[in-house]
Amino acid sequence: MANSDRVKTSVYLSREQQERLKAAARLLGQSEAELIREGIDLILLRLPLPPRSRPMPSFSSGDPSFAERSDDLLADAYRPTESD
Repeated sequence: MANSDRVKTSVYLSREQQERLKAAARLLGQSEAELIREGIDLILLRLPLPPRSRPMPSFSSGDPSFAERSDDLLADAYRPTESD
């Protein structure tokens, strides 16, 4: 995460939380802020993702067997030619 993406915030911890956080940071060799961000990320992983603002893009190839043959088609598209 780039510094320009960060927003400053304050969090109130109990004394015990602060002491344990400080000890964990020292033990793991990470900053307290890194551990707090990691904890927030773990909580956010438990939540469902927000709905998409627009549907997933799709297209119709007009070829009903396209999906079944997609690996072969991609391999052919990226196969080196004699001029390579």
